[in-house]
Amino acid sequence: MEREEGSRVVRGGVNKGISVFDFVLRLMGFMGTLAGAIAMGTTDETLPFFTQFIRFRARYSDLPTFTFFVVANAIVSVYLLLSLPLSIFHIVRSKAKGSRMILIFFDTGMLGLITAGASAAAAIVYLAHKGNVRANWLAICQQFNSFCERISGALIGSFVAMAILILLILLSAIAISRR
Repeated sequence: MEREEGSRVVRGGVNKGISVFDFVLRLMGFMGTLAGAIAMGTTDETLPFFTQFIRFRARYSDLPTFTFFVVANAIVSVYLLLSLPLSIFHIVRSKAKGSRMILIFFDTGMLGLITAGASAAAAIVYLAHKGNVRANWLAICQQFNSFCERISGALIGSFVAMAILILLILLSAIAISRR
């Protein structure tokens, strides 16, 4: 939407659309990271072995990588929730440039954090599914089906949030470059 004011052309409609899309993406990213943290943080499965008194248990807290995943997702989730008011501010004032620069800076940091957490957890999930014959690590997903389904689902939410953060950085850069 372009309108002419004096001798310059104002493109407020496109920037407002970018700001609305930014808000929706932040909300979706918040839900993805929160769901990933909750799914991983509540993962627990116990299997009986020979008798009822001897059991094998798989919990997310057994592996520090999964604990890091939960913490990273929780931090990014809180960040995305706290960035929503600034996103609303951009809808109202679509010409704001300084606050968009701040968001690009923090979005990039959160992208690094979520990438580290999801990548580390993905390596362990791969080992849980496939194992490693050379290291004599057995695949546990044949026995702990529910555990593996939940940790794999948590990874999906985290990787979706990673893609959303990339889009947010690109959208903010586009909005800044349009000025």
